[in-house]
Amino acid sequence: MTRHCGFTALIGEPNAGKSTLLNRMVGAKVSIVTHKVQTTRARIRGIAIEGETQIIFVDTPGLFRPRRRLDRAMVSAAWSGAADADIVLLLVEANRGLTEGVQAILDGLKDHLPMGTEVALIINKIDRVKPETLLSLTTKLNESYDFKATFMISAEKGHGVEALRLWLAKELPAGPWHYPEDQIADAPLRQIAAEITREKLTLRLHQELPYQLTVETENWQERKDGSVRIDQLIYVMRDGHKGILLGPKGATIKGVSMDARKELAEFLGREVHLFLQVKVRPNWLEEAERYSEIGLNFRDGD
Repeated sequence: MTRHCGFTALIGEPNAGKSTLLNRMVGAKVSIVTHKVQTTRARIRGIAIEGETQIIFVDTPGLFRPRRRLDRAMVSAAWSGAADADIVLLLVEANRGLTEGVQAILDGLKDHLPMGTEVALIINKIDRVKPETLLSLTTKLNESYDFKATFMISAEKGHGVEALRLWLAKELPAGPWHYPEDQIADAPLRQIAAEITREKLTLRLHQELPYQLTVETENWQERKDGSVRIDQLIYVMRDGHKGILLGPKGATIKGVSMDARKELAEFLGREVHLFLQVKVRPNWLEEAERYSEIGLNFRDGD
């Protein structure tokens, strides 16, 4: 039988459910998910197999109006991920509808995508609205852009996801698979480990602080007993941020470390010794090296 393989980019506003859909498609957690916007910073690839087709999903940062260098680099990464894909899936939240942000993305599709790129409309979180609202939104969005297909799903609950997956398997071009059959993600383990810790920080910290820190895996040591020692640095911008992150008697950072260690052990299937260190680095948002560690292009923020 002929094999098929191709790239499918997930785009949409922050919090549209892209990472949740990616994890659902892959059948494992490869992209971090929180209730906060702009959690995904770099393009993350998850790999799924449907029949003879290997579907490489590219989870991109949410598209929004950027205010600072990191924002601009994230938005640039999202559009370039879409431009390189065989198929683009635009996720729209059913309960939010045609927002200004969605309209801006619809306008941007014509400017950023090569001619002939297939774009499918994915209306997500359908369990949050009435059927008549869904129908009206679908009509409105299809009048705004010539979508190849429309799917109504709940990425969180799995409704409609199978039909989308089967459609993608048929639409992607013939060609050899890019990855081994058992590989589910294309990102260095060090980067995935840093992202897992950042997710735990984002869930525990409030307001702007999660957006003003970054996590890097500084050291990865395989031990003779099969366990792994992981040393990570958390960069924050101010002394006050360091105090908040550590928490009273170090309680916050201990909780983060415990949560991250547990998830890393599950992900890697072995014991993990995780050591976190917090450093104040006021200008990390302007350092090219920090962007490389995240998986972004520093110059895209110019």
